[in-house]
Amino acid sequence: MPIRCLAEDERPREKMLIQGRAALSNAELLALLLGSGDRERNALDLARAVLQDHAQDLGALARLSPPDLARYKGIGNAKAVRVAAALELGRRRLAAAPVIRPQLRCSQDLHHQIRDVLADRHREEFWVLYCNRANRLLHRECISIGGVSGTVVDVKLVFKVALERLASSLALCHNHPSGNLRPSEADIKLTQKVIRGGKVMDIAVLDHLILADGGYFSFADEGMMQA
Repeated sequence: MPIRCLAEDERPREKMLIQGRAALSNAELLALLLGSGDRERNALDLARAVLQDHAQDLGALARLSPPDLARYKGIGNAKAVRVAAALELGRRRLAAAPVIRPQLRCSQDLHHQIRDVLADRHREEFWVLYCNRANRLLHRECISIGGVSGTVVDVKLVFKVALERLASSLALCHNHPSGNLRPSEADIKLTQKVIRGGKVMDIAVLDHLILADGGYFSFADEGMMQA
């Protein structure tokens, strides 16, 4: 039976989209890489046959060369190379050293992570640094770019990215091309608005940094992180 004739929750592609990759069996994942079978077997049946020939051992499967895989009817050179490439990526991921993300513990740490981005900018830019529960940096995102005297920030976008990145905390950063480090009234109101939104969404707002002429102003250091 062609895969397209299966119930939607039994098709590997749709199953992954709905339930996530962890819900798929090894055969279903392999079927996605194969894409199609032959006249006698669909991709899922072909994947099951390949795994059965190797006692369901993914390690044994990973040791097969593209020519080994291409010996199966329904697996040509293109499919064999695609499967071998995916297995090699998995092997390299296991062998790779874990990524150590920088931890934002104070305003100096925050400044160190954003100064290269905002140095010598002639227009005002607003960036957000997103962190996990341990305040380790997950992602940097530019929310808006304005003119020499200001930029408009949509708070919804700040939290949209936070949700997409599953961030537990964030820090606000922007530059003042004028060289003035003092926050404007608009800067203060925006900070308070983000803090209030963070409380609703259980996302901590660590700080708001203003950068200018190599220095910075920290809302947290100045005790200005109240909503």
